[in-house]
This record gives sequence, structure tokens and C-alpha cells, in this order.
Amino acid sequence: MYIVKYSGPFGFIKPWTAVRDIETFSQQFLTPSIVEGIEKKLFPELLDEKGVVKKIIRHRINYCGIDVQQEKTWSKGGFQKEKKKDSDGREYFKAKNFGIINRGVLLEPNIYLAFNSKEDAERAFEQTICLCRNEDLLHPVTLTQISEEEFNGINGFELIFSDEQNGFKVGHNRFDNASEMYGDLVVYGNPIRDGNGFA
Repeated sequence: MYIVKYSGPFGFIKPWTAVRDIETFSQQFLTPSIVEGIEKKLFPELLDEKGVVKKIIRHRINYCGIDVQQEKTWSKGGFQKEKKKDSDGREYFKAKNFGIINRGVLLEPNIYLAFNSKEDAERAFEQTICLCRNEDLLHPVTLTQISEEEFNGINGFELIFSDEQNGFKVGHNRFDNASEMYGDLVVYGNPIRDGNGFA
């Protein structure tokens, strides 16, 4: 296996529920559509392939903690506006259905992507990736060849993609007509690194 390790100061992972709750924490694992989106970014020739991950054979994520941050958003009913006047009598529109939600941001996440092909790993190592938001970049740090047994020794979360009978529902795949996604979450060692950043 050829492993590319990515790291960054923070990374936002979108919750699959999309519920506008008073508090929504981020997932601590990568869904099939997140992995597929990362793969399509790294290998744009796969953009026409729908609902399948071809080159990334395994993955792992660990981090140093979760920082809860507030985010302003529109309520479920969509954007609504009302006409107002300022102190000079000029009219303006003001959104009237904003809400505040809390989201968890992963601190110093490490992502490990595994490939069968050295060529694929080298292509991936020349690029950045992001976790669902383009501004949250993770940069390639190392490219190594290790055994599957050694890969299983890396601490972190990994969702093993499965079907309804063998896993729990983790969302809807935006690349495959919103089909339901399932997986079995496996925790290797301690996925929460200490302050020194050791995995």
C-alpha cells in the first residue's frame, strides 16, 4: 500500500443530518461521498464515474480535538427578507430568518489515504485536499509504502463502506442521485492525538 498523509491546522466535516438543531457536531469519520469527492478532486478523469470509489482503497483520520464554533445560517424555510428604512429614509432589505448553530471543527486533522498504485499516490502527493469546504485545506506531508498490517497500526477512525445489512446509515450520496450510504465505523487505537501532534 502507498500511503499519503495530509495534515492541516483545521478541517470542517459536514454533518450528514443537515438538521438545523441548536447544536450540531461534526462527524469524526469520512463518508463514502466525502472520500469520493476527495478522489474526484485528485483524479478529475473520474468525474463521470458516479457513486464509486476506485483509487482510494483505505483511509484513516485522527485529530487533536474539536473546537465548537458558531455559524450563521438561514432557517429551514429558506431565505426571507423584509423592507426596512435607515435613519436617512433609504430603503434596504434585511434577512429576517437567520439562525445560529454550533458546529464542531476538527483541530489539526491528519488524513491518511491508501492507494494500490505508486503512480496514483504520487499524483495525490502533489495536491491539496479539503474536507467538504474549499477553504479548509490539508497539505500532503509524507508518501510512504507500508503493509496493510502497518496501516492498521495507525490510530484513527475509518468507515468501512458497506450495505444496509452490514452497517448503519451515514447519509445520502450527492454523487449518486442521493442514494443511501452505509458503513461500519472502526476505531483504531486512540483517534485523538495529544497536543504534540503524535498519531
